[in-house]
Amino acid sequence: MGVEIRESPVDEAAFAEMESFVYDYLSASVQAEEDGGRMRWYPWHSAEYRFNHIINVVDLAADIAEREGADVDVVRVAALFHDIAKLEVDQDVHAEAGARVAREYLESHGDYPASFVDRVCQSILDHSYQGDPTDLSLETQCLIEADLLDKVGANGTALMLLRMGYEARTHMDAAEMVQRVLERGEEATNRIRSDTAESIAHRRIKRVKWFREWL
Repeated sequence: MGVEIRESPVDEAAFAEMESFVYDYLSASVQAEEDGGRMRWYPWHSAEYRFNHIINVVDLAADIAEREGADVDVVRVAALFHDIAKLEVDQDVHAEAGARVAREYLESHGDYPASFVDRVCQSILDHSYQGDPTDLSLETQCLIEADLLDKVGANGTALMLLRMGYEARTHMDAAEMVQRVLERGEEATNRIRSDTAESIAHRRIKRVKWFREWL
């Protein structure tokens, strides 16, 4: 009996178009803000930073999904849209707004199955869930874990050190700031359930510990 080859509903050209749409949407959100937008003071609130975070999450989530047996297509598209509304609405409603934007896009670009669109949008809607990720679909769990992991390790450390300048701190505070990254990383990993994500988290936290000890 042969292995069934399932055709992906999202080819690479379509995914590239989605990426361009997401970046343009983030850029427009920043430009629409008054007084130059939050990016004037906090670079991690810029369209460039938010898009970089999104791409990191796409890659991490796809890796977790592939290894854990989730639907990689659903996970990749949900990850791509999960923070699209982050710069235009309040944090507590950005998931709902992102799911709405994703649905509008998917239903007007291409001929994606309704079940696929529903699963993508549900994952986006649920990605801010603060309970046990295993309460949700495997695809949503992969997205949540990837979102958490991008804040752990080198990325989190670099951002925290960058923040020192905006808080008028000196290099003498570096070890303290890295300790905060480590604590946040350990808190984040408490919500991780899959073996794949746990392995990635372990490697990233280990690097932060090395850097803290070096400081």
